[in-house]
Parts: sequence; structure tokens; C-alpha cells
Amino acid sequence: MTVDVAEERVGVRRPSVLAWLRLVHVFHKVERRAEEHLRAGGISMAQVDVIARVGADPGLTQQELANSLLVTKGNVCQLLDRMEAAGMIERRQDGRANHLYLTADGSRIFTEIVPCHEDLIAAQFEALTPEEQRLLLDLLRKLDQSLTWSCGRAEPRSDASR
Repeated sequence: MTVDVAEERVGVRRPSVLAWLRLVHVFHKVERRAEEHLRAGGISMAQVDVIARVGADPGLTQQELANSLLVTKGNVCQLLDRMEAAGMIERRQDGRANHLYLTADGSRIFTEIVPCHEDLIAAQFEALTPEEQRLLLDLLRKLDQSLTWSCGRAEPRSDASR
């Protein structure tokens, strides 16, 4: 069943479920186009996310990066190992923490590829006015902040924890 057919049967499905299906559908469309664009530049979505984050905040730690990307430190470590081997980032140990910096190649990607990538993402949202884009961001942020993780499952927070 496609999302459009499901929406026609709104009496059968709850709006929250339909919204989720539509969100997933839109996400996959935007992601596919972005991946095609990045593949041409020889970089992955995960790598461009790291470069954008480290480029905007040189010297952040691996743990700070993991927290901002909502992945485990182990997952970030593997990604950073590959990026370091490819000459995109470098780690500098300071005590127990690894601080991250872009190399010359990483800086080139940050100045050339990241802005084009962000322009491509922004273009996908041009069907919405700037006000609608801000509203969508606010609504998604509200939903995101209302969820907690428990045993690998998202659960709504009670009003007391907000």
C-alpha cells in the first residue's frame, strides 16, 4: 500500500501513523538524491556529516561528535578510523580525549562539498515556504524531544519529565 492510498483511508489509519509513513517516504526521497550527489564526490552521508560537524567546531572530542550524531562512540570510532586513513580528519590526543580536526583534504570537502550538499537538501524543501520550514523544524524538534530511548525503543516521555 502506498502512502497516498493509506491517506485516502484516513478513517482506518490514525493521523500519527500516516504522518510517520509520509515522513519516512520523504526522508528516503531526500536521502537518495543526496547520496547520488555525494557519491559523485566520493564521500558518504556519514562522512559529510562528520566533516560538517568538525569543520564547524574544530577540536571537538569524539564523544561530543558521537553525542551530536546520535550514534555510539564505537560507531563513530570506526567511521573516524576510515576517514583518518583516507586523509580527511586527524585525531589529536589530549589526556584521555581525542580531539578532531580536518586535514587539508577535509577542509577542501568542508568548503566545496558541504555547502553544495546543504544547498541540495535545502532545494528539496522549496515546496514549503520559509515559515512552513521553520514550523516543520519546530514540530519535529518537539516530537524528538518528547521521545526517550528505553531498551532500544522510543517511548513518549511523561509530562513530568519535560
